[in-house]
Amino acid sequence: QGSRQACCSVRALDVFHKANEIKVDPDKPLEGVRLAALQARKTLLVPTPRLRTGLFNKIVPPPGATKEMLRICATSQGVKDFSVPIGLDGKARVDLVVVGSVAVSEKGWRIGKGEGYADMEYAMMVSMGAVQEDTPVITIVHDCQVIDIAEELLDDHDLTVDYILTPTRTIKTNCKRMKPQGIMWHKASYCATGDLRVSYEMLGKIPVLKILRYREKQAGKDVILKDEHPDLANAAKPTVLNEKAMAENTRPQAAMGSSQIRQQYVESDSLSPRLEGSGTLTTVYVGNIPPSTRVSELKHALREFHATPLRLNWQGAQHRAFLDYKDKATAASVVSSLQGLSLGGKTLRVELARNQRNKGQVEINSQK
Repeated sequence: QGSRQACCSVRALDVFHKANEIKVDPDKPLEGVRLAALQARKTLLVPTPRLRTGLFNKIVPPPGATKEMLRICATSQGVKDFSVPIGLDGKARVDLVVVGSVAVSEKGWRIGKGEGYADMEYAMMVSMGAVQEDTPVITIVHDCQVIDIAEELLDDHDLTVDYILTPTRTIKTNCKRMKPQGIMWHKASYCATGDLRVSYEMLGKIPVLKILRYREKQAGKDVILKDEHPDLANAAKPTVLNEKAMAENTRPQAAMGSSQIRQQYVESDSLSPRLEGSGTLTTVYVGNIPPSTRVSELKHALREFHATPLRLNWQGAQHRAFLDYKDKATAASVVSSLQGLSLGGKTLRVELARNQRNKGQVEINSQK
């Protein structure tokens, strides 16, 4: 109630006028802010529902969109119909964050719906460099939602706000409490009820979170989860055994050209030497692999993402690989999990293989 009036107040804020790129939650009460951003020709980013398909969608109105069309684009249906996904390599630079709240205090302390997605989204934006320490945060609420909140209820991962807009007031909180500094992997939960855990289950539900964890681990950061034993976390480090074995196998064949040796290794490579069952395999295509990347690096990444295939066909010279999985559901899950994965500074292209590629892989492997 009164959300339209509250949202209109954002136009009077200097932080809104200065912002070029604005992230606004998909909540219905924030529809007015999304419309204001579109009308001001600002870049509007909206988180994907429950982060299942990525982090952001960028709203792209059709050319020459009328005011009525912009209103449609600001709705939840418009977000679905007029948006394009923004991956982790999209170089988002968010100048203003707008979130919903269940309750908020004049000091800037916020309580959400208990699922922790706003806190997680902000932490993920910090991790990917999309927000800075001084990026302002606004919340839109009814006057009755502005209450006193005990500071003891807050934790380090809780997002605070700098501005509160209600149908009758604009409150600048001057909050001094530090905002989340990134994803706290060791935390048991991102919400008071414990519904949203930084766990293997959560990583499986939010592929983009899995990719961020992989990147931070590659950068040497501590990404061990609270429910994960350190020895288990380090167990999947890259192994040099395959490279040593390859070197041993190629020494007696010194007269053979290096490209021939590589191709022989390529066609005989397998992560699982024995395929169980006789069902039809589903193949995933991995392209855009940098020339300097080794098959062991791809294997390591697949293990990290719990996406180890029944069989891997490495075609390094063509900058691609084919991964065989037991069924289409497993393959589709892997494609979703690996979206945005990068090796050697390049984002890989991961998708279900075309029928002719699928057929080609079966023929290649049947000849081994």
